[in-house]
Amino acid sequence: MEKKLERLLANLSPEMKQGDYVFCTSKELPANINLMDIRCFFKEEEGYSMVIQKEIAEEHNLDFDLITSWIELGVYSSLSAIGLTARVANALTEEGISCNCIAAYHHDHLFIDKESAPRALDILQRLSKEN
Repeated sequence: MEKKLERLLANLSPEMKQGDYVFCTSKELPANINLMDIRCFFKEEEGYSMVIQKEIAEEHNLDFDLITSWIELGVYSSLSAIGLTARVANALTEEGISCNCIAAYHHDHLFIDKESAPRALDILQRLSKEN
């Protein structure tokens, strides 16, 4: 796993995943939802936050506010690496793009407003080439 910021940025390898994704919340995990359909979930005091495909949220009558696209950073980043999330967020912020970032064991995952996602992908590719 890479820790050096310069190498992380040079090897970002951002990839847009297929589909529309939404953040939902529920007091309990819906009993009739297949756990394999949940891309990510986190238990908070208020309930479970879930990232799932929009179609699945609609199928299970789960409320959501924002439709996002998912960009995975292909670089194998260490969970102890310093600065990657900040640099990515700053690059997108400078262009007026908000980002919900989730760091998993192997990769970082960005959920970007669907309308802004193609621009975000270009920005990330440019950021990688500059390093």
